[in-house]
Amino acid sequence: MKPGQGGAAATPCPCAPERGGRARAYADCCGRHHGGAGQAGEPAPTPEALMRSRYSAFVRDLRPYLLETWHPDHRPPLIEAPEPGLKWLGLSVLRAAAHPLAPGEPVPAWARSLSGGPLSAWGEVAFVARCKIGGRAQRLTEHSLFALQGGHWRYVHALAGAGEGEGGPATPPPGAGAD
Repeated sequence: MKPGQGGAAATPCPCAPERGGRARAYADCCGRHHGGAGQAGEPAPTPEALMRSRYSAFVRDLRPYLLETWHPDHRPPLIEAPEPGLKWLGLSVLRAAAHPLAPGEPVPAWARSLSGGPLSAWGEVAFVARCKIGGRAQRLTEHSLFALQGGHWRYVHALAGAGEGEGGPATPPPGAGAD
């Protein structure tokens, strides 16, 4: 079992509290993508599902999952452990979209140099993740890009300048892995 996954069946999923009030069980939400007990999880079906599962992985400190779901062209060599006392407070998805590519349709410029085979779709998710560290609340506002290759969505990177939003510029908390 991965660290932080004990009792997952009854634990609310960290990604979902704003969804109509009551969060889904972790095992039925992001836990199915994270896997556990030596088993690989099922691939996230949309960019939003992947982004939510990555947020939950930050909350649960599942750094191997974060690295696995990061496109290798932009993946850091490691993600540092979260700073002691970091507490994730919530996630709000502002908008999310997947854009399938029809045969012969041009690939977006940002994705033309990606390794890993043909791109079958790309996606984007804008979100706000809130946390508290050292008694101070912080907000990470991001507009992220995702690529679907070989049946798996991968986080590529945040759009430059997308960290500005309510509360000022985004400063990712230590261990948040901004690229």
